[in-house]
Amino acid sequence: MSKPSGILQLLAIPLALGLAGCGAQNDGASPPAEPPAPAATPVSGAAQTLPAPSWQEAANATYGGVFDEETTMADGLWEGEPFVAGGASAPHAGLVDDFRLSGDLDGDGAEEAVVLLWSSSGGSGTFDYLAVLDRDAIGTVINRATAPLGDRVKVRAAAIEGGRVVVDAVQAGLDDAACCPGQKMRRTFVLEGEKMREASTEDQGRLSLADLEGEWKLLRFGPDEALPADVEITLEFADGAIAGKAACNRYTAGVVPGDMPGTLSLSGPMAMTRMMCPPPLMDWEQRYSAALEGLQQFSFVAGRLVLSWRGDDDAGTLTFVRAPGNQGL
Repeated sequence: MSKPSGILQLLAIPLALGLAGCGAQNDGASPPAEPPAPAATPVSGAAQTLPAPSWQEAANATYGGVFDEETTMADGLWEGEPFVAGGASAPHAGLVDDFRLSGDLDGDGAEEAVVLLWSSSGGSGTFDYLAVLDRDAIGTVINRATAPLGDRVKVRAAAIEGGRVVVDAVQAGLDDAACCPGQKMRRTFVLEGEKMREASTEDQGRLSLADLEGEWKLLRFGPDEALPADVEITLEFADGAIAGKAACNRYTAGVVPGDMPGTLSLSGPMAMTRMMCPPPLMDWEQRYSAALEGLQQFSFVAGRLVLSWRGDDDAGTLTFVRAPGNQGL
């Protein structure tokens, strides 16, 4: 199916009243009926450009190219029938939070949206995809194309540049274990009709702590616990050390890489100032400093930095976004 222009033009069509004769007398019959409202017909003329599909629309769109059947999301998630009747294992797919690009990918003057999808067939692997969303002639959201990224590929940064989708990814290298991909690649995709083609790849070397340098702001603890808007926690990587604000006090510590890609730990005790703050801030600070002391691994999800930690009795993640002026691509 060829892609509609994405531009609706409206032209009011005048209608003649069709009244007979000039100066006709009203003989007491009902007055003539009002003419119908002008019809709206898409023709050439002044145009109104529809916006690229929103993330909310993407969360309820239908996608192809993930499984053999089309997948229609509901609030960003889809679940298929169990592989075995009555079984617990079933295919799943979903929309990755916090990721949406928009730009003109086909040169028609209207913007498309690009989102990230994931899928799981019940095993340990999680496959990722780039999906292009557009609108048809009446404005309905459609999935123009879907391109696979691969198994457990991590997106460090992404942008639309010159009508192309550019992705800085971390993926498994030749000898990497499935847990710990360490090969950085810049991958460029182009939209050609109803297909998303990978046009080029560029080897960017091995993942290292240098890829974390700059300032980050904490978004949430774990997958769902957002940091309150009035609490600020920052993290800066530079020259083999970390520093920042832990809700109340400033902190600093050395950090060293582990034996496998994406692993790290503190190299010694963390130093912190001793200013007292109200209890809510101190509670956040204590939770955050305890997590830093148990650092084990770093990764990326849709351009966000994710630090994994483990303590004596629990484990979790910290998700950060780059601070303004420290924006990847």
